Amino acid sequence: MNEICAGRIVIVTGAGRGLGRAHALELARQGARVVVNDLGAGLDGAGRSTGPAHEVVEAIRAMGGEAVANGDDVADFGGARRLVQQAIDTFGGLDALVNNAGFLRDRMLVNTSEEEWDAVVRVHLKGHFAPLRHAAAYWRAESKAGRARRARVINTSSGAGLQGSLGQATYSAAKAGIAALTLVAAEELARYGVTVNALAPSARTRMTEGAFAEKMAVPDSGFDAMAPDNVSPVVAWLASEDSADVTGRVIEVEGGRICVEDGWRHGPAVDLGRRWAAADVGAAVRDLIRKSPAPEPVYGAG
Repeated sequence: MNEICAGRIVIVTGAGRGLGRAHALELARQGARVVVNDLGAGLDGAGRSTGPAHEVVEAIRAMGGEAVANGDDVADFGGARRLVQQAIDTFGGLDALVNNAGFLRDRMLVNTSEEEWDAVVRVHLKGHFAPLRHAAAYWRAESKAGRARRARVINTSSGAGLQGSLGQATYSAAKAGIAALTLVAAEELARYGVTVNALAPSARTRMTEGAFAEKMAVPDSGFDAMAPDNVSPVVAWLASEDSADVTGRVIEVEGGRICVEDGWRHGPAVDLGRRWAAADVGAAVRDLIRKSPAPEPVYGAG
């Protein structure tokens, strides 16, 4: 079988469980050498354990692959730097970064505390920025030295970040930020041969089973559309050299369905050619809204 990531060196964050674990295993099946990063924290981000990351490493080694564990906090700038350096020191470089780590502190907006907001934004948004920042610095240096790598970044957004989700204002805001970060990084890093894309995965994990219990139920028979490993082949392809012509995209994956998100686009407009009078704005905006498609409903809306 053709291993589309043969010899590639890949970091996967939050790889001890759920989607990250599935990604790490699939990448290894496709021939990648994997740095398995995971804090081993609980669903709410509390606690630490080296167990989950090491279990995934052992599973990869048992199938004949190469992997090492990393327990750094990806939202800590120094920890993210150490993570990237570990890949370079252990395997001799870095070809792809899969940003997947995250946790939930779901709450209706009026009940969300400052601590909950800061914690979720930190692990999701800063936890994407920090590893990406250090990986990008390495790839830029390699490119300037005449050793440009065919590098890839796969971020993890969410339908919550694209359409919104009731009770998940903080998570939705962080995931929307990741989608925007993906667009900017794709443009800035293209000169170094780096592509940057994001996934919006739907799968049964610790983070989703409470919010979407009915959808997450295992079917009695047939194809399990919500199994995490359904998403991972898309990750493996995006991490491969073959995906060089795809960048700046957000791709939704659920079961066997792949959807390229359309994202924010300029819609109908009107230019008065002079300063608007406040009393005239309402009619103009309502006319433009009538010419525009209705937004997709927020997840969980009645």
